[in-house]
Amino acid sequence: MLKLLLTLLPLLSSTCLLVSGYSARAIFIFGDSIFDAGNNHFNKNCSAQADFPPYGSSFFHHPTGRFTNGRTVADFISQFMGIELQESYLEAQLAVTNGSRRDYPTNGVNFASAGSGVLRETNQDLSGSNDIFNYFLLGDKRDLDTYVQTVLIQVADLVDQLYKLGVRRIALFSLGPVGCVPTRALLPSAPVDKCFDNMNLMVEKYNKGLEGLVKAISVRYTGTTAVYGAVYDIVQRFRSVPSRYGLLDVTNACCGEGTLGGLVQCGREGYKMCPNPDQFLFWDYFHPSEHTYKLISKALWNGKKSTVRPASLKTLADLP
Repeated sequence: MLKLLLTLLPLLSSTCLLVSGYSARAIFIFGDSIFDAGNNHFNKNCSAQADFPPYGSSFFHHPTGRFTNGRTVADFISQFMGIELQESYLEAQLAVTNGSRRDYPTNGVNFASAGSGVLRETNQDLSGSNDIFNYFLLGDKRDLDTYVQTVLIQVADLVDQLYKLGVRRIALFSLGPVGCVPTRALLPSAPVDKCFDNMNLMVEKYNKGLEGLVKAISVRYTGTTAVYGAVYDIVQRFRSVPSRYGLLDVTNACCGEGTLGGLVQCGREGYKMCPNPDQFLFWDYFHPSEHTYKLISKALWNGKKSTVRPASLKTLADLP
């Protein structure tokens, strides 16, 4: 039985971490490019890739398929728990299939794949975005409230399925301020001199519903403990007082090109890279820098109730 599920929905899109307690010491990760550790490198039919330089340059010193310059939140949480970083599922599956590995890793597996979303139709024909961003990018005809409720219903269904598989420790993380990502420059209706308020309003509606879902979990599912991670509030705090967190730029991508650095993917033809990625909130047009991920991870792992409630991830992981 899985003792702990962390369902992370940070910054951009739906992500899940299933994490065992300290006894089993394993993490199982589901999500999109925020947590992809290389699955898309093995998924040749997907155009969302980060298996080329300068991705991974600040920590691994080579591309790993992670859409940042180093480690992700999942990696930091693994390190806080004292376990090895998880391999991508497709990499582990290939090793098991060809006989180079007898079984799957005991520290867990990363199933995250760039371009995925909560809704089945998200990026079915277009890869590299998420449910909320796609609503504006593709001009979805559903009204905002209906769309948000549709996404929340799918999240609740996911939690239900995982509970039936034995998950008993659950943490749902909010979306961050998606309306502030540099790639909003691609949207005709989005401003570039400030965040896209309409998109962030949608995110706030979703996050409110998500926290309500968290509060209902322990009532609906006997023996289950649930935690809500307020990633939106965490990131907005970075944006409001960036110097306190070692940040100099909370608007532009460190690696990219065009308006806000949001028109060209890092590593693609014509890109430019800043000399100080740790001082940027965003690494590329869509994803945070390793420094930002580390700040988020610390706030969630052992933070106050203003950032993670009713208990921290460390407390959740320590539960018997």
